[in-house]
Amino acid sequence: MGVNNQLTLPDELVLTLLNEESGYFRQVPGWNLNCAIVGSALAELSLISRIDTDTNSLILLDKTPTGDPCLDPVLAEIASESTQRNTQYWIERLAPQAESIIDTTLDRLVQRKILQHHDGDFWSLAQSAWTMGIHMGSEVGTAVEFVKTRISKTIFNDEIPDPRDIIIICLVETCDVLRYIFEIDEESEARVNQIIKMDLIGRSIADAVHENIARPSFRRTALSTRIPVVPLRKLLRNEHARSGNIPALFAELGQTYGPVFEIRPPFQENMIVLVGPETNHWVHRHGRNYLGARDYMVEFEKLYGGSGLLPALDGTDHFRYRKSVQPGYSRGRLEAQLDECIDHTRLNLQTWGVGNKMSLLSAGRRLVNAAMSPLSVNLETQDIIDDLCKYKARALQTHVARTLPMFMAKTPSMKRRSKLIGEVTERVLRVHTPAQRVGCPRNLADELLAMHTADRQFLPEANLSFVLSAPLLAAMYMGDQLSFVIYAMLSQPELEREIRAEADALFANGNPDTKALTGPATDVTRRFIMECLRLYPVVPMSIRNVMNACIVEGFDLPLGSRIAVATTATHYMQDVFPEPFKFDIDRYRAPRKEHLGTSYAPYGLGTHTCLGARWVELHMAIDLLLLVHHFNLEISPKNSKLKINPFPSQSPRKKLKLVVTEQRNALVAS
Repeated sequence: MGVNNQLTLPDELVLTLLNEESGYFRQVPGWNLNCAIVGSALAELSLISRIDTDTNSLILLDKTPTGDPCLDPVLAEIASESTQRNTQYWIERLAPQAESIIDTTLDRLVQRKILQHHDGDFWSLAQSAWTMGIHMGSEVGTAVEFVKTRISKTIFNDEIPDPRDIIIICLVETCDVLRYIFEIDEESEARVNQIIKMDLIGRSIADAVHENIARPSFRRTALSTRIPVVPLRKLLRNEHARSGNIPALFAELGQTYGPVFEIRPPFQENMIVLVGPETNHWVHRHGRNYLGARDYMVEFEKLYGGSGLLPALDGTDHFRYRKSVQPGYSRGRLEAQLDECIDHTRLNLQTWGVGNKMSLLSAGRRLVNAAMSPLSVNLETQDIIDDLCKYKARALQTHVARTLPMFMAKTPSMKRRSKLIGEVTERVLRVHTPAQRVGCPRNLADELLAMHTADRQFLPEANLSFVLSAPLLAAMYMGDQLSFVIYAMLSQPELEREIRAEADALFANGNPDTKALTGPATDVTRRFIMECLRLYPVVPMSIRNVMNACIVEGFDLPLGSRIAVATTATHYMQDVFPEPFKFDIDRYRAPRKEHLGTSYAPYGLGTHTCLGARWVELHMAIDLLLLVHHFNLEISPKNSKLKINPFPSQSPRKKLKLVVTEQRNALVAS
């Protein structure tokens, strides 16, 4: 089969529209993109003789399925209509299916190793780039180069194009992005206009797409309605607000006030809240075009002496940063150092004696940091981790959540702790000289320092203090999540016994390998952690500012508005997770699999999805399994009801203690 038949027109259009610098599609308005995608599917069906089309009608020639999951639903829809319609009618009717065609096309391109998918719904050319011959010559290049070379030769070399080339040029020009891919002068523009007129099929589809784009009445808009405001008394009297359960609070408010509502907390800026499956999906797929993180993070950046830090970046810079440091956060890197992770964790557990009573919160953070710090920055930092966590927590409260006045970030204790950020940088630099790193496994600090060396404007020295201490500060979030997991396990003895059985079998003959740790042998542990992430997400929402006005679920989000994207409110919605307050680890087994999709969002959604999510899942499983294998534990006071501290992120209240009641197995490093 020739190359031309291997890539369908939807494949080619998606590849052409992909902007590798930003990791997403070139900015084509949603309705415009939908029309072009449907046009590409119709054109492909015409080229394989399933339909024919002219300026007045679209005719079904053969309703036999093609075997292509992008084309067959379109073909079936056309076959179900007894009345003959024109191309424009079908583009309008099928436009709502465009997202499904795009998703299927992207999945197929990833499976064929043409594209690589990154967390946050970013795409780039796969590193093991799929290559092919271009036309009949000896040249080779990536699939994207193949498509763009054909377009380029057709436009600039005056070659006679085939119908496929004409159609793809028609569609790309209709999306109005051709000028961003190639340098189009007046002569080239005249050539493009000439090409569009060469083929009846391409012209009729392009004309239909263009007319839809030009007519606002066909766009999927809604009359914006007034955003409901939640009365303050309703907010303060809510039982979930009093218990600190932010996701449950927003889920209940969403049930009463709808998917978009406004809260007006005293002494704070008004905030519009987005809740529910539909808003989650919108944020994940389209939020990057309308919502920005930069404005609300500016003051936080100043505390760390930096500018352009990853949490505050959007667009191309954000994607570039993520790609550069992603290897340092990858699960594969943790798997490669599995024995070291287990040994570091055991060394920390050796400080736990029978009868010890410790803060559950502090125990979780220190347990995580025991391995996180040496693996990510090659340091032991248990001596300062508590102060670093306190500094970040206060900084988030004063400069992001704004639940405390800003002067609270300048108290004597905060000034003392701020000096530790610089100390971490000095420690990292001392142990990351070229001679000392020879033969050592590459870590996150290596990635960051390499990025700084390669582009000192993109990652300036002023930002090093934050980025090199960030892996340690991750111990706060991951440690707090682990604290919730430990509490949930100890409060459910039956599940604790199942997890302990998995742990004892796993460590019966020494340290397990990656296959054992990630396979069926830890099924209960993994599903247990997933349910804890649903019920007790440490980051229940994200704050954004509207950088481009938009309409969501019929409500106008004005420019500059502050938005709370309550991504985890869906975790407590009955129609998404039946009996949402019930702890049920079977939610994640077939056939239920309630976690699939954007309604399960413990790591966030969209471009700012947690970069280390898969590392976190494995690391927490290791910590939990080691705990139950080596100790019997209990919560103090016994039978304590969980109370959540909601600021600056969700964590168990400090009063909860963890007591070591028995050591079950010796703590010996491998």
